[in-house]
Amino acid sequence: MKKIVIVGAVAGGATVASQIRYYDKDAQIVVFDQDDTMSYGACGMPYVIGGKISDPEHLIAATPDEFKTERNIDVFLKHRVTKINRQLKSVEVLNLETQQSFNESYDFLILSPGGTPIVPETPGIESATMFTLRNFNDMKKINHFLTTEKPKSCVIVGAGFIGVEMAENLVEIGLNVSIVEKSPQVMNILDVDCSALVEKELSDHGVRIFKDNFITNVNDSKISLDSGETLEADFILMSIGVSPSTKLAKDAGLTIGDTGGIITNEFLQTNDSSIYTIGDAAENKDFITGDAKRVPLAWPAHRQAFIVAKHITGEQIPFKGLLGTAICKVFSLDVALTGLNEKTLKDSPFEFKTITQKSKSNAGYYPDHAKVYLKVHYDSVSRKVLGAQAVGGKGIDKRIDVISTAIYAGLTIEDLQALELAYAPPYSSPKDPVNMVGYRAK
Repeated sequence: MKKIVIVGAVAGGATVASQIRYYDKDAQIVVFDQDDTMSYGACGMPYVIGGKISDPEHLIAATPDEFKTERNIDVFLKHRVTKINRQLKSVEVLNLETQQSFNESYDFLILSPGGTPIVPETPGIESATMFTLRNFNDMKKINHFLTTEKPKSCVIVGAGFIGVEMAENLVEIGLNVSIVEKSPQVMNILDVDCSALVEKELSDHGVRIFKDNFITNVNDSKISLDSGETLEADFILMSIGVSPSTKLAKDAGLTIGDTGGIITNEFLQTNDSSIYTIGDAAENKDFITGDAKRVPLAWPAHRQAFIVAKHITGEQIPFKGLLGTAICKVFSLDVALTGLNEKTLKDSPFEFKTITQKSKSNAGYYPDHAKVYLKVHYDSVSRKVLGAQAVGGKGIDKRIDVISTAIYAGLTIEDLQALELAYAPPYSSPKDPVNMVGYRAK
């Protein structure tokens, strides 16, 4: 009987535990997590704060008791794994409530430690009310503060996915919101033209944006910026990004890669074949270029969990790489991307061309339609699709999903002409925007 120990009980850890049990009814599975909540939908946290999801408990998919009674999986919350002994194939675990340590043996160890929010050292930051939003307890602390203190304003540091989602949700519950972003654009993973559409949407809803800026000093509610400007806010939300939690792995001699994540092979094994890594801390490869890539999003964690579960239970299914497909809601806009962006392509050996398509989401004569801005990059030699971004009022998700599928399948830009996509006036046009990109390519 195999014994599998899993570090982390959120998206990757809880999923891999469940999937191993699905394929192996007899394996002994033990899960440790230092937090007090498991298996919750972290991506839903901004929408709890914004009141769109009324009960935070709705984010929780399972509890330790349910894992034990329904799946015979032992989950220990408030337990921190502090050391890996690779020679003895055991981990040292600290019970955070009793402060007692013990050892747990394993045949296979799966690391799903997630990441730690980045909080830059800033003079005076301790004088401010400051939050990060990384786990369930972070969300509860922010909600408690909003309810009890009734703040009127917030400065969000960082204009990535979480930053812009939180901007929307805080505005919609009545706060004045400013965003401070160190780079020259919001959502810098986007091409400049797509980012500009997002910035306009934020500005149109009253969000003040300070690009090419960072906080130099904090004095209670006064926040000084690099530009010399001073903002006032009742609290700060740090949303700069996440640093992969790799200390445990480093101390055990596991190899850390260029992205800061733990290097894994096509089966998510580390340089120790008995130890796997999934989720935010795992470094994999880019699906298109083969370069090192780390994507701290839910889809990769769930897919990686399946690959590991299959590998441990005897079936070798390789992980083929990451496209980084993602979508984000920003007020009335949906913003999505997949594959390589313009900046990456300019720094790559690809000879690429780009098509931008401005369309309506569905038939213009139908009363419910919206603008769609679709941008697709393709290799001018092989004609294969390399990446895409889409911004618009509706129908963005299906367009980016079609193009993600096209990249995975190795389709060319001309193949987009021939895709037989569903049409009726409420949903699309006889020639969908994706088809039109194919027709317009030269």
